Amino acid sequence: MLTAFGRAFRTPDLRNKILFTLAILALFRFGSTIPAPGVDYSHVHECLQASENNSVLQIVNLFSGGALLSLTVFALGIMPYITSSIIIQLLVVVIPRLERLKEQGGAGQAKLTQYTRYLTVALAILQATGIVALARSGRLLTGCYVPGTTTPLSLLYSTSIFHISVMVITMTAGTAVIMWLGELITDRGIGNGMSLLIFTSIAARFPSQGSQILQNRGPTALVLVLLAGLLIIVGIVFMEQGQRRIPVQYAKRMIGRRMYGGTSTYIPLKVNQAGVIPVIFSSSLLYLPQLLSQVWSSNAGFTKFVSTYLTATDSWSYILAYALLTIFFTYFYVAITFNPVEVSDNMRKYGGFIPGIRPGRPTAEYLEYVLSRITLPGALYLTAIAVLPILALHYLPGSASGTSQSFPFGGTSVLILVGVGLDTSKQIESQLMLRNYEGFLR
Repeated sequence: MLTAFGRAFRTPDLRNKILFTLAILALFRFGSTIPAPGVDYSHVHECLQASENNSVLQIVNLFSGGALLSLTVFALGIMPYITSSIIIQLLVVVIPRLERLKEQGGAGQAKLTQYTRYLTVALAILQATGIVALARSGRLLTGCYVPGTTTPLSLLYSTSIFHISVMVITMTAGTAVIMWLGELITDRGIGNGMSLLIFTSIAARFPSQGSQILQNRGPTALVLVLLAGLLIIVGIVFMEQGQRRIPVQYAKRMIGRRMYGGTSTYIPLKVNQAGVIPVIFSSSLLYLPQLLSQVWSSNAGFTKFVSTYLTATDSWSYILAYALLTIFFTYFYVAITFNPVEVSDNMRKYGGFIPGIRPGRPTAEYLEYVLSRITLPGALYLTAIAVLPILALHYLPGSASGTSQSFPFGGTSVLILVGVGLDTSKQIESQLMLRNYEGFLR
């Protein structure tokens, strides 16, 4: 991989693309530190460390690179775009009109991308309004009180409608700028722009999380965390590359005076067909009871139940719920994104068949059977990646029961980092190979 990057920098075209990508990523990180108008920053940093680990907005804060709890211009990060993309992807399966757009190729995909942008802006307005409301009431950063009282501290200089509207518009515009930066990387840089922005946001959190572990639990715990992170990365790379290749044979066809077909290929079914989506879904769903307990704080019984069983990440009830939800969403997402009947019909349309399997319904049943067997180890793998870091950090030296320390090599973070890293390196290698072949043919 390092050799490929070295050769890429020696190629002028690729070097310009890589430098352009790095410049956009630096601009994105700079925007994540620009203060939003109307925020009282004299109290933000005092309460930030205590709030990072307990906030119901932890996932959004992770994908924003810590910009959310600091209330910067890019506070929402890329999360509204991720949510809108998932919603559009799910609606394609449900709404026939969207499904027809997907089948139209490039033009239909451009229309779906336009719908995703509109939905992203709408979600950004809703999320920005909710975050500003939490900051106004003092519930965004837990543990912040007016000096000498138990009244939650508002993080806004002014609570007038004008200043709140300016903050909402600023954060929404920040999300739109992030979308534009991601598309610039995709068009003129290397790799998928949105994925690289998420990669940058997550990687930016590692130094602060490592320093917290060093301060709270000592150097021994930090070394063990780094070793555990290295083993997790190796395991993720191994599993992400694993796939079941189903052979497909295409029959020979005579069209005019030419013979077509007769080739052999395969259908690659990945062990982790669902990617990181099940972990994000299960994490988000587990945050809903915590959010409801804050909104419905008058019900003492419900608040106590949530704080006892669904808030402490080291409790067995939380870990069991996390594992079961991850397994469920893995099967659910694979079922709605991979249609064996559609794949079988496309194969029969172009004269393809699986050796030993009749075309049509038997092929669809065979694909569904293989997919169900592959999904089980994929679901268990995602569950292990999501749960084992919590258990490992809980039993590290110096850990105490009930502590909620953020693990820097958690399931969501490392899956995204490794997946984006592998995809970007493959794109660089493919472009290098293309240029080498051009030179050889000339």
